[in-house]
Amino acid sequence: MEQLTVLILGAGWTSTFLIPILTTSSIPFAATTTTGRTVSGVPTIRFKFDPANTPEEELRSAIAALPAAKYVLITFPLTGNGPSKTLIEMYNSTHQSHSSSTSHKARFIQLGSTGIWGAGRTTAAADKERVERELAEKRGGDPWVNRHSPINEANPRVIAEKELLELGGCVLNLSGLWGGERKPVNWIGRVAATKEAIKGKTSLHMIHGEDIARAVVKIVTNEEDKWENGGGKGERWMLTDGFVYDWWALLAGWAEGEGGEVREQGRWVRELMEEEGVRALPRGMEMLGRCYDSREFWRVWGLVPLRAGVLNE
Repeated sequence: MEQLTVLILGAGWTSTFLIPILTTSSIPFAATTTTGRTVSGVPTIRFKFDPANTPEEELRSAIAALPAAKYVLITFPLTGNGPSKTLIEMYNSTHQSHSSSTSHKARFIQLGSTGIWGAGRTTAAADKERVERELAEKRGGDPWVNRHSPINEANPRVIAEKELLELGGCVLNLSGLWGGERKPVNWIGRVAATKEAIKGKTSLHMIHGEDIARAVVKIVTNEEDKWENGGGKGERWMLTDGFVYDWWALLAGWAEGEGGEVREQGRWVRELMEEEGVRALPRGMEMLGRCYDSREFWRVWGLVPLRAGVLNE
């Protein structure tokens, strides 16, 4: 069988943007899901990677049955020590016809989260405050964060990502995902249910599914082979659309509800502006806390985000 350009492990939300581009661009690919369902009109391969609960030989057999590809895109999170190494080594060792030398081994890309530059959503409140404070101190109080800034080393996903990087893989840490059915305006009730919740809301960083897909396609099809020259191998990238959104500004812009009434969140923002002495929105970067600078990825790979600055679709 001819070697594919890319194998997508876990065809979820991101793949609804990636698969159409791969298809229209005639880029050879295959994708897996845990059920083998059809995604964006394309049948997928049934596959589940669960090394902790799968016998080694059974796992090796399942990985060996996957098609050979130059790039393997991992869309689901790997955590802790071991999973990244297991997946990479089993895949390459079972696809010897295409990976008999270092130059022909599959190249692995892991999709991650920009949450690693902070405490993370699942961290307990007290620990979250401590971690955020420690990371801010390491940055010297600078609100700007880029891919080289200190990360939360205790994050289980960081541990797995570092293992993958050490094995020559690439990590794309994505900011807030939006596009298609994922509409930020629909998050209002969940993230801004009370005035007190809004008071603590600062910066927000986003990336549209289409721009994620364009980034992946650029990496797996570039003719200059930037992978070996500072673009992919062993590199961690931060992906945002280049905007730092202010939650208060967004909520103020979404003040009108579906029926034309003013949402409570709109009123609460105005009250908080008076109480906190904020004259206009958006607030300054120093007030917004972590502000992500993702320019380097777009510059190195020669891309421009196409769906930036507009969250009202």
